Amino acid sequence: MSRRGTDAGVPGTEPGIRVAGLSVDLGGRRVLTGVDLRVASGELVGLLGPNGAGKTTLLRAVLGLVRPHAGTVRIDGRRPAEARALVGYVPQRHEFAWDFPITVEEAVLTGRTARIGWMRRAGAADYRAADEALGRVGMGDLRRRPVGELSGGQRQRVLVARALALAPSALLLDEPFTGLDMPSQELLTDLFARLAREGHAVLMTTHDIAGALHACTRVCLLGAGGVVADGEPAALDDPALWMRAFDVRADNPVLRVVAASARRSAAQASARPAEHPAAQRSAREEDADALAR
Repeated sequence: MSRRGTDAGVPGTEPGIRVAGLSVDLGGRRVLTGVDLRVASGELVGLLGPNGAGKTTLLRAVLGLVRPHAGTVRIDGRRPAEARALVGYVPQRHEFAWDFPITVEEAVLTGRTARIGWMRRAGAADYRAADEALGRVGMGDLRRRPVGELSGGQRQRVLVARALALAPSALLLDEPFTGLDMPSQELLTDLFARLAREGHAVLMTTHDIAGALHACTRVCLLGAGGVVADGEPAALDDPALWMRAFDVRADNPVLRVVAASARRSAAQASARPAEHPAAQRSAREEDADALAR
């Protein structure tokens, strides 16, 4: 289910997500101010920031669910209202009605609504897309199981499959790791990285700073409704940027995680190609040590 099999968007436009000068007001309060963000085809971009920074609002603006006060949003050169079949969305897990009496396969098929249309029955192509998406997240054997009987990690994978069933060119992930154990996090992290390599534009909000610095192509720091910094993880090693984005003191443990990640990136860049992978410590082991100091 690579991006090559989807609509490439408007001819002559650069594929991916482009946000320019975006400002959003909600309830009479400015939530986002002048946000510029680019997620190119083939990138996995982590959107990091404290609660209330506007991360979910930014995703909703890309989806066309909130009206901007100013600025533009384009997906493969199209406005959000014209690009609904191009964007897969994975909401936070609590937003889905897990007590609804449907099977895993039926839940995934709801992700095809933008292609099937309202009040129309799914066809053979829709079932094939759902089955392929379930296979990609390792849930193919559970397609007939009621969603109410799933574990937390299984439910999250169903939501990812639901987004993939649309065969999108862009994928928006809102806190996909919340409440998951490490094996489930690793499975999904590998999947998201693979989707980016296949040509999808992947934008993910997360509070897992160590995981984002390890896995993402780029990281965007969002603070108080605006972009504080945007770049490759190794370039975001200035503690002042993180203090500004998260409004924390210089002795906050998150800064030790950032410093450990920067050291790891520098070491990997200078490592000899012949170095055996077993000699390298995992990112999570190093970051756990940083937090313990």
